[in-house]
Amino acid sequence: TITFSAAISACEKSCKWENAMHLFRCMSQSKVQPNAITFGALISACEAGGVWESALHLFHMMPHINLAPDAMTSSASITACGKGCEWEKALFLLDVMEQGETETNTIVLSAAISACEKGHEWEKALQLLTGMVQNMHEPNTISFDSVISACETAREWEKALELFRVMSQRDIECNVITCNATISACEKNGKWETALQLLRVMGQLRIKPNTT
Repeated sequence: TITFSAAISACEKSCKWENAMHLFRCMSQSKVQPNAITFGALISACEAGGVWESALHLFHMMPHINLAPDAMTSSASITACGKGCEWEKALFLLDVMEQGETETNTIVLSAAISACEKGHEWEKALQLLTGMVQNMHEPNTISFDSVISACETAREWEKALELFRVMSQRDIECNVITCNATISACEKNGKWETALQLLRVMGQLRIKPNTT
């Protein structure tokens, strides 16, 4: 198992998900029992390769061989669904985690928020962020960036601006993605004065604006 898991992990790091799946089939043919590390590497490889269906299949396979999905496999599966714009499936996986014995954490919840953002579900993304705070999970820059980007796409400039301010209040680091999304939300709604104020804030935070 260790040898196969190491080889699969190498494929994952090289973004060779097809090779990783081939090794997994070889394990089955050789009657070698996979473990949680094997599945973690496999699901991560599928996530990196953008094949959410395979990631989801592997996730659901684990309980059938008496393996409980952990935070890493759950996060990778949720991220894979997000990349495939399958936000409902991502939230289903999160629900499975919360009903089971696997504890959610900032990484898992941020992956679910990102899935909602990619699915243009800003309200659900915001609900998840709010839930993180209520349940004592500390949101990070990635969590906020995803929700602000979702609000920007939905033209919810006031929500985007409110979240930008909350980040400052909670001493969560802003980056160029945060600023660009918030400025864009204001620009799309004709709030040019607010957009200019945010541009000045970027300078105060020493965040260099980009040109794309």
